Amino acid sequence: MLKHTMTIAGLERDLPICRVTDDLYIGAFVIFGDCELTTACASELLKKAPAYDYIITAESKGIPLAQEMARLAGDAKWLLARKGAKLYMQDVVCVEVKSITTAAVQKLYLDGHDAALMKGKKILIVDDVISTGESLHALEELVKAAGGEIAGRMTILAEGEAQEREDIVYLEKLPLFNAKGEIIG
Repeated sequence: MLKHTMTIAGLERDLPICRVTDDLYIGAFVIFGDCELTTACASELLKKAPAYDYIITAESKGIPLAQEMARLAGDAKWLLARKGAKLYMQDVVCVEVKSITTAAVQKLYLDGHDAALMKGKKILIVDDVISTGESLHALEELVKAAGGEIAGRMTILAEGEAQEREDIVYLEKLPLFNAKGEIIG
């Protein structure tokens, strides 16, 4: 398997290069289980974070990052947009999302209690990788639907179009690849 080696938050990691289409491959970045990398990235992002009241992320790969950022910042709570409504969720707020790494349109759900907490508050949106911005847009819509104010948008890696956006704070650029593993963007 082809790999791309990069330094993220001062740590070197090998990312497997995975096929999205015949002409497009991505470096698969997964922080699940990598405590050292998760903590390093959370720490570096917090150094650049604007003032906020709550952090929100989408299920699932942003979960360890949001948890660690909240822990390091001393936050008592952070918020999660779920991919499916759970039985315990009440007065659910829902938006649709299409992601580069997911084949079908998905929905994001926010518990009504969490939505109420966001009303009039500054919300920091975080994720592990932002690429097309579709997942980010869905989170923005959830924040707006709940009456929250977007304090900022942060990610560990910006891929593709996201690298050109001035409204996203990120640690590193994640290139796109062709079938040979050559960087194309």
